[in-house]
Amino acid sequence: MTAVSLDNFDHDSHMRRTFALANEAAERGDEPFGSVLVRDDEIVREASNRIVTEDDIRRHPELHLAHLAVREMTPGERAETVMYTSTEPCPMCAGGMATAGFARVVYSVGAEDLAALTGGTPSVRAADVLGDRTDVVGPVLLEEGLAVHESYGW
Repeated sequence: MTAVSLDNFDHDSHMRRTFALANEAAERGDEPFGSVLVRDDEIVREASNRIVTEDDIRRHPELHLAHLAVREMTPGERAETVMYTSTEPCPMCAGGMATAGFARVVYSVGAEDLAALTGGTPSVRAADVLGDRTDVVGPVLLEEGLAVHESYGW
């Protein structure tokens, strides 16, 4: 998949940045979701949910970052990029990520955990959409990720 070692990335730091972005989204009136793109263990792009404040149902952070990555990075660069996200990507976002061709996605709160918290139904798992195209890792820092959603008060 990639010759770059993704296991040496500072996973906790990158994930905690997604939590900060998720909290920023909630403070501005959007649902609490945040994501970052990481290459060579450095954040190169970040986004937070803006579906309410931008009045655009496509402004999930994962889909927005996938869109920007396809416009700004070569396929080879995307194949060495990891997306960290505060919550497991929904099927729409996972589909965009599959098209972008990232090496890995790392999430904190899984679809089933979020559904249990919100009283909803779990969505299709990101790994089912991404298949063998992108490694899916999670949950990472689950308790901290859940705290973001708990403070939001679904």
